[in-house]
Amino acid sequence: MKVLLIKDVYKLGRAGDVKKVADGYGRNFLLPQGFAVLATMGALKQADKIRSQATIRRTQLNNELGGIAEKVNGTVITFSSKAGETGKLYGSITTQMIADAVNSKLGTEIDRRAVEIQPIRNLGEHKAKIRLTMDLVPEIKIIVHREGESVVLPASPVAEKQAPAEEVEEAAVAAE
Repeated sequence: MKVLLIKDVYKLGRAGDVKKVADGYGRNFLLPQGFAVLATMGALKQADKIRSQATIRRTQLNNELGGIAEKVNGTVITFSSKAGETGKLYGSITTQMIADAVNSKLGTEIDRRAVEIQPIRNLGEHKAKIRLTMDLVPEIKIIVHREGESVVLPASPVAEKQAPAEEVEEAAVAAE
């Protein structure tokens, strides 16, 4: 089925593009949601108009969300969680938890569906992308540490080198 996109659709295309999609995807999702119309001759004549309107709308949206993207980009979020000896979490850190943490830290309104990462199931550092628009995709850093342990946020390369030494000292004291 060929459709003309009316709105930008993530991982499919921008408004004004003509795309060939699976019948079920077009019939059950794109058409009812108002993201696309069937690519008939009459609709194809309006493709340029749709494309120009979408470009204007996209630039306005990027300007509005640009400030939020700057605040979000490079943000470090920490989670403490119970984990086994191998570093595997009992449970996981979900996109909802990440979105809630970013919203509470920065005072923004980010939806869980905008966070692009698989559920985190291991200790350590992870990177997640927050898709505000098709063009604005800031990246955040997520640090997951074991519950009860303190985490040193790496502000500089010197701090990153000192953190493992402190953990070794704590382990040596605990072993005695």
